Amino acid sequence: MLKKLRIKFVCINMTIITIMLVFILCMIVQFTKQNLEQANVQMMEELAANPLYLIKPTDTIPIRLPYFSLRLNQRGELLESVSSAYDLSDRYFLDNLIHISYQLPGRTGVIPEYNLRFMRISTPTDQFMIFSDISNEITTIDNLTQTCVLIGIFSFFVFLWISIFFANWAIQPVDRAWTQQKQFIADASHELKTPLTVILTNAELLQNPNCRAESSGRLSENILIVARQMRGLVEGLLELSRIDNGDMKTVMEPLNWGTLAETSVCLFEPLYFEHGLQLIDEIDGDVKVRGSEMHLKQVVDILLDNALKYAAPQTEVRISMQKQRNHCTLTVSSHGDPISPEDLKQIFKRFYRTDQSRNQSGSYGLGLSIAESIVTEHHGKIWAQSEDGMNSFYVRLPLNS
Repeated sequence: MLKKLRIKFVCINMTIITIMLVFILCMIVQFTKQNLEQANVQMMEELAANPLYLIKPTDTIPIRLPYFSLRLNQRGELLESVSSAYDLSDRYFLDNLIHISYQLPGRTGVIPEYNLRFMRISTPTDQFMIFSDISNEITTIDNLTQTCVLIGIFSFFVFLWISIFFANWAIQPVDRAWTQQKQFIADASHELKTPLTVILTNAELLQNPNCRAESSGRLSENILIVARQMRGLVEGLLELSRIDNGDMKTVMEPLNWGTLAETSVCLFEPLYFEHGLQLIDEIDGDVKVRGSEMHLKQVVDILLDNALKYAAPQTEVRISMQKQRNHCTLTVSSHGDPISPEDLKQIFKRFYRTDQSRNQSGSYGLGLSIAESIVTEHHGKIWAQSEDGMNSFYVRLPLNS
């Protein structure tokens, strides 16, 4: 599909460029031809004032072309001739020119056989015919046409190369999106396959007539636990889908992010206590930002939940929030297994987990991806660091001025 899209992009672009090139080059040739013709006719108009007088080139006669003049009687018979460069001794040649010019309509015209342009002038007693050589004019137009064709061919291939280059450049976001979509579908299918298998297996065991009452209770509990995990996964997928489609209802308003973070800390403290962890709060209670209360609280919850799952047992998890000059930084730090530099680059991708066994506890690798999307929507930045056994996640948001 992407290959066809790239080819279509190049074809459309080259069609437009080719039409423009042909139009521009044809206009150049046409305007040059008209200018040369107009200058030649202007010279002949100057000569028409004194058709039998050899006029030397001046500023009023811009082109120095060979010409000759003929004076005819009313019956079209040659009476006199004057030339600036022609040999007019050939009477048959002159009579033939007169005959051809009388057959052509209009006051002026061109005789292609002899590369001559003529102009007829009538007086009460005589007729005058002025002939001008247009060989240089024809040569100039021919050379210009050949030059324009070469320029057009060269420009076509140059623009073709440029179009291919920009087509590849323009298609890169689509290529990345297409790859991410395929990866997203594959990952989602993989994540849903395991819990569905667990549910089906337990459901089949429940239907077994030999299933005991205590076993059926345990199987039902397993189904309920896995179903809740699946609901969490589906809700995370729907949340990411809304963010990707721009459907996330983000009502931006001034709020105290410090107060929101303290609320989340209060909710998580019992959970931390149950897991043998200590949650230390170092939050500045007066941090004013502009954003969505629901989504910014969700970011804090995701980071605290992530620390709860990955912190080493019997350790401290520290959450802090400080104000700088024009922004504030939320930090959630915990002791745990070091995160490799490669994992730090991938950790915010969807379905990515540094420990693949964590999906058994309900971790599907969507939380940090959702948090990154929310922070980006709020014109902030989120990143992670791992040093000396301490894993830290940072969120930076601009202060509400």
